[in-house]
This record gives sequence, structure tokens and C-alpha cells, in this order.
Amino acid sequence: MTHAMLKGSNVPLEATTVRAVLRWSPGQGVPDVDASALLLGLDGRVRSDEDFVFYNQPRHPSGKVWRLGKKRVAEGLTDTIQTDLAGVESGVGRILLVASADGVTFDRVQALRILLYDAQSPDGEALAYFDVKPETGQETALICGELYRRGEGWKFRALGEGYSNGLKGLATDFGISVDESEAAEEPEASAAPATPEPTSQTPPRAPESASPDAVTQAQAPAAADVSHPLPPEQPPPVVPPQPAYGYPPQQPPATAPAQPAYGYPHPTSPPAYGYPAPAPATAAAQATQDRYGFPPPATNAPDPDFRLPPQGPQFVGR
Repeated sequence: MTHAMLKGSNVPLEATTVRAVLRWSPGQGVPDVDASALLLGLDGRVRSDEDFVFYNQPRHPSGKVWRLGKKRVAEGLTDTIQTDLAGVESGVGRILLVASADGVTFDRVQALRILLYDAQSPDGEALAYFDVKPETGQETALICGELYRRGEGWKFRALGEGYSNGLKGLATDFGISVDESEAAEEPEASAAPATPEPTSQTPPRAPESASPDAVTQAQAPAAADVSHPLPPEQPPPVVPPQPAYGYPPQQPPATAPAQPAYGYPHPTSPPAYGYPAPAPATAAAQATQDRYGFPPPATNAPDPDFRLPPQGPQFVGR
């Protein structure tokens, strides 16, 4: 028989292994819900941080309380905590069953319910259920119920108590130490630039507090590099310029012509590109060359139009 529970009511448990299932209806804008458990000592507080079973620590060190994970069923989504009540340590007096949403208020969670099952029962019928309704709607964590000792047995009580500062605030309220310095140091460590390793040409710098021997050892690689200098770099080969498209390739510069033998004429240079070659010398011109290869001096032929200037009277009649 399944017990429908109201807030503050309790029911005795005969089962030795209890499965507490959180169930809610998914939808647009509905946050994801996580189930967790806190094992409290006889003083109402955790004995250590290991008494907190949640998504980052899914199993208690004793092995008697653990998370089974989330599933999709016909009625919605579920997240489950299972407890072996018969094996729970005697120092644990209560086990809180908690629902939390990551930064989203529970007024957006629809049909939130906690159901208790006998994990060893073959029929699968719920022992009890409680519809959890937040009081203000601004809660981001809820204590749905608790398993607590009563004499030699255990009972379940429906609670529905809310926290507006999330799972972190709830856990802190029961003695869990939340260290925020580690989370703050990790981004700073990842953002720090990596120190470049020294190369073979640059010796590592010794720290200021190092001894003179350490400084000498730090400079030792530099002395080894000096004794083995790198070979000089060879200049790149000279590539002659390529001719422009449509023009003939450039001729390599001509070497100095050999001097002709004594008494022979000098060879003529080739004509420039695009100009006709000079006409060969005629036989008469060749005849004018003397035997030493030089032309004879030019003779002054009389000018037929030459006339003497007018003469003075002293020369007339002579």
C-alpha cells in the first residue's frame, strides 16, 4: 500500500534497502534537478565532507548511500538515491534527501515528487510519495524529506524546506566546508603564460638567490657554444634576370677581344641589334692600307675654285 504524505507527516519503514526517487515533468524553461544526500551525526551536522553524497561525490565511503543517476520514464525525469539502512553506521542519525536546481528557482519545476521504494521488492510499488511544493517559489534547493532513526528502526518524514542560496548554502548550513579559494586560483593558474624554455644559444638565467657556483653552472652552456661556432652561411646563387616576354634573351657580356697581331687590322665589332651590318671594305680601300695596318695620310688636292686675293700695286706688272 502506497502512503500519500503531507508536509511534516512520517511513515515507518520496514524495508532494509530504500530507494528515494525524485521525479519531475520536463519542459521548455524547466531546470534540471539533481538529487543528493547528507548524512548527519547525532548532533545534526555532518561528521566530515565525505558525508555529502552528490553529483561530484556519488558514493559515500561506507558504500551504504549512493546515487543511481538520472533516467527518463513515462511520467518524466528521475534522479535516485539508494540507501542500505541496515548497514548505515551507528553514528549517523539522519539522512537528508535533497533536490537542487543549478541557479534556477523551483517555481519553474513542475510536478516535483519524491517516491520511496523497497529496492528488494519485486512488485515495484512505491511505499510512499510526497508532492514537494516550494513555499515562496524562489528556492533553488529543497530538503524533500529525511530518513531518521527511531529506536531500532527507521522512519521517513516529509519536509519540503527550501533554501534560496542553493545547494551550497544548504550544505554549509549543515557543516560542509566549501573552499572557494581553490576555484579562484584555478583560473589564475590557467591564465598565467607558460615560461619559455631556454634555447641552446641563450643560457638560462640563475635566480637571484643562487650561489656563485650555481651562476657558473648556469653559464656553462654558453661557453660550450663559443667553442663550437656555427659555420658561416653561404651566399645564395646569383640567378640571371629572365628576359621580358616577346624579347630575345640577353647575351652575356662580351669578354675583352684578343689583340690582333702586329701589322694586322683590328676586327670590327658586331652591329647593334636591329641595325644593318656595315658594308665590307672595297679593294681600293684595302689598298690604301699600308703594310703596318694604318691608312696613309690624306693628300691635299688643289681646289679648282681657288683664287688669289687682289694684289697691291707693288706687285702689278711683275
